[in-house]
Amino acid sequence: MGTALITGATSGIGREFCWQLSNAGHNLVIVARDRDRLEELADNVRRVNRVTVEVFDADLAEPAELAAVCRRLSVNGSDEDGGFDGELAPVDILVNNAGFGFGTSFLKDDFENQLYGLDVMVRAVMATCYYAGRQMQERGSGTIINISSVAADTGMGPYSAHKGWVRAFSEGLHEELQGSGVKVVCSMPGLTHTDFHRRSQGGGFGNPPEMMWMNPNQVVKETLEAAQRNQALVTPSLRYKVIYHAQRIAPRSVVRAVVNRLPHS
Repeated sequence: MGTALITGATSGIGREFCWQLSNAGHNLVIVARDRDRLEELADNVRRVNRVTVEVFDADLAEPAELAAVCRRLSVNGSDEDGGFDGELAPVDILVNNAGFGFGTSFLKDDFENQLYGLDVMVRAVMATCYYAGRQMQERGSGTIINISSVAADTGMGPYSAHKGWVRAFSEGLHEELQGSGVKVVCSMPGLTHTDFHRRSQGGGFGNPPEMMWMNPNQVVKETLEAAQRNQALVTPSLRYKVIYHAQRIAPRSVVRAVVNRLPHS
């Protein structure tokens, strides 16, 4: 049906995108840092769904490796594809999912770690959207999915700031590409059972009740449905839709007061 490139593909929401998109017949380009985990995922997807899977190990904070991913996104099927094999298919769907929690507050963290997060969750999103967006606009079709978070409006440190940027940037790109045939959706999931949250527990997610957690299947399903509708913003699950809209309309002083009483990074 097409080719989808997914960053942060080896676990959680990214891994679920790989399965749901390949289930629907899409070929994949899977991007993450861990080559072994990528190969394992690729072998499983090929065996189950009989699709083509390109393995692309890259650290999106490294300029040369990010540039290589962007060159892959620039492939448009012409004879001038920047040194790539002319048989490579253009990417029809870009999923920007790579990200991580810092595990500590801003001033207690190592500054280099904070810069690394900025590169992965902001700079890489801008770069991949630029090259994918131009290629898709030229061909008159495509879909860009950027993963933000309900934390985007909470003021919970740099992670919230990065995700707030992703949401605002995605809305602008959605409007810029209206009428071009290219769809842009920003998904803002809440707490989801993934390695992301398990790794970030030291950052103070506390111990939320089970009713507050979603599973990756629901997040990806609702996000892909929103992309089909070319819906600019989607918050998967009814409970998080209520939470998201409540924090958008509440006075910022109230949001800050509530957030200040929560452990966070």
